[in-house]
Amino acid sequence: MDIKEKELSVDIDSLWIAYQKDRSPEIRGEIVEQYLSLVNIIASRVAISLPSHVERDDLISSGFFERYDPVRGNKFETYAGVRIRGSMLDYLRSKDWIPVSLRQKIRKYERTVSQLEGKFGRAATDDEVATELGISQSDLHVLIRQLNIATVIPLEEYAKVEPPEKGIVGPLENVEFKEMQETLAKAIDKLPEKEKTVISLYYYEELTLKEISLILHLSEARISQLHTKAVFRLRGYLSRTKSSLI
Repeated sequence: MDIKEKELSVDIDSLWIAYQKDRSPEIRGEIVEQYLSLVNIIASRVAISLPSHVERDDLISSGFFERYDPVRGNKFETYAGVRIRGSMLDYLRSKDWIPVSLRQKIRKYERTVSQLEGKFGRAATDDEVATELGISQSDLHVLIRQLNIATVIPLEEYAKVEPPEKGIVGPLENVEFKEMQETLAKAIDKLPEKEKTVISLYYYEELTLKEISLILHLSEARISQLHTKAVFRLRGYLSRTKSSLI
C-alpha cells in the first residue's frame, strides 16, 4: 500500500468510526462519495449479462451498505468490494428477474451438460450437448446466448469463494473455505483451455469481457459465450461434487 492509499484508508476508517457514533447524514454522504466509483465499477461488471428491464440505477442503489468495522483490521477496499457485489446479487435474487421459460431452459441445459461430463469424465463438446438436447449446433449457440443472463450470479449459488471475515469464524469454517477453494481450482483446471483463460481473466484479473476479447483476439460475443459455457460446467462440477459428499 503506497502513502496515498494508506491515507485514503485511514480517512475512510475515521469516517466510519465517526458515523458509528452518531449516524450523521453528512458523514454518511462523505462515506458514500468515497466508494461511489467502486459501486459503479462493480455495477458495470454485474450488469454485463442483465436483461434490459433490470435498471442499472437500481443495481447501483442496491450496492450501498452501512456496516463496516475498521477495528477488525479488514482493508476497506477489499471488504467494500465483497459487500457491494453481495448486496447487488441479493437484490437480483429478490427480484426473481429470470423468466420461468428461461429457468426451464437453464435447468435442462445444466442437467444435460452435467450428465454428459459426469459420464465422460471430461468437458462435453458442443456437438455432444446439441445431440443430447436434440437440436442443431446453431440452435445451441442461440440457446447459450439466451442463458447468458443466468451467469450474472455465476458461482455463488454453489460455492462461497470469498474468505471468512477475520475474527468471526473458527478453524472449521477456515478449513471448509480452503476445501472449497481447492474444489473450485480443480473444477477450473478441468475446463477447456479458452474457457479456463476467460474465467481466470474475468474473475481473478477482473477484466471486462471487452478487454478479454482484445487479449484473445475474439469477438466480445464469443467471449461471452465461452464465459457462459464455463460457468455452467463449473456449476455442474461443483453440484456433482457436493452430491457425492452427501
